[in-house]
Amino acid sequence: MDTEPIYKVAWQRAAIDCGYTISEERYFDLIGRSRTDGENVLLAAFGPSFPLEAFRAACRKCEASAFAEGPPPKKPGLDDLLALLDSRSVPKAVATSTERRQASHQLGGLDLLERFDVLATGDEVLNGKPSPDLFLLAAHRLGIEPSRCLVLEDSEAGIVAAHRAGMQVYAVPDLKPPSLAVEELTQGRFDSLIAVERQLRELLTAF
Repeated sequence: MDTEPIYKVAWQRAAIDCGYTISEERYFDLIGRSRTDGENVLLAAFGPSFPLEAFRAACRKCEASAFAEGPPPKKPGLDDLLALLDSRSVPKAVATSTERRQASHQLGGLDLLERFDVLATGDEVLNGKPSPDLFLLAAHRLGIEPSRCLVLEDSEAGIVAAHRAGMQVYAVPDLKPPSLAVEELTQGRFDSLIAVERQLRELLTAF
């Protein structure tokens, strides 16, 4: 799902409602992080006078308004990628910093929830990305060793988390490309899921 642009607009509007501005660069620091970690980033940036409770209420209002317009779009290539993995009986998990209730609703709205074997969410772990907890939880629920997992990530925090979990990771950037240092932690960078599907098809055909 392509939810990051929706959250970006919602959080920036909520900040404006509270008298603050979340710049493009500052929002990049929030990508891939849990809601709590994102709030902590803003508190550190704006100081103790930042009206956190008012911001939370504004976020809920802005997000509800945005998602009420319809489910977020699927990323191009997702259906073909899932079909390929299904044809090879590859287990699949969603590991998202979003809370379970919201993630389940969003995935269900696109008929994607049943396409994955496992869902691991940000409110189910103590430490969010870039800590490895979320990915380790997903691997545990799949019953697969972390070293045998491949993660598709669009954020620097997620890439670092996957690397720390001992997993292979493909970078598929969304709003911000990873730095060179972070990209070196990956096994490849791809412009879209279409390119990922082509790569995996080649790899799977070799077996």
